[in-house]
Amino acid sequence: MPIQIDKFTRSKRKTIALIIERDGTLTIRAPMRASRAAIDAFIQQKEDWILRTREKLKMIVPDPIRQYVDGEMFPFLGSSFDLKLVGPQRPALKFDNGFTLSQNVQHKSAQYFLKWYKQQAYEVISKRVTEYAQRHQFSPKQVKISSARTRWGSCSPDGTLNFTWRLVMAPLEVIDYVVIHELAHLRVKNHSSKFWDVVKAIDPQYKEKRKWLRENGGRLNL
Repeated sequence: MPIQIDKFTRSKRKTIALIIERDGTLTIRAPMRASRAAIDAFIQQKEDWILRTREKLKMIVPDPIRQYVDGEMFPFLGSSFDLKLVGPQRPALKFDNGFTLSQNVQHKSAQYFLKWYKQQAYEVISKRVTEYAQRHQFSPKQVKISSARTRWGSCSPDGTLNFTWRLVMAPLEVIDYVVIHELAHLRVKNHSSKFWDVVKAIDPQYKEKRKWLRENGGRLNL
């Protein structure tokens, strides 16, 4: 049975790229001049890897839907913190080694948490990008926080680095890996061995962080 391709794009890139998102969808990015035969041959060559990866993704079970009740746990920087509903307060959602939320806005809990996580993601990730960029002579254009569900980060052609807010739920060393990964794309646009050499030079243990994301990424959500 042929491998199902969910998204196919062509660009000025030099190599064929194959990307499997966390929901199992397959994206193929090919050079403008790559023949369909060459693309099909590449997919066939990677068929076993595609099937294995999709099977691993099926084993990742996300946490149940949030209820936003007393005692519920929420991840932040690799640790879990409980939620306590309280009387009126400003801001309505506060964090101090645990979350407190005004009961009168409980019906809008998801909105308050999403806003808080996005703010924290921007502050934390921007700082890490700046530190690594200065230390290793990268020049990103800017940092943006997205609500991407299937990608931890991406690097735009203009040098903008994009990160999903969910990443701030992960341990700091895992955040650093994703930051380094996207910074490395400023020098090498593909995922060739040259790209991974850049990543490894900065983070020799990057494979451990990748494994952590594969095994725990499904739980980083609201």
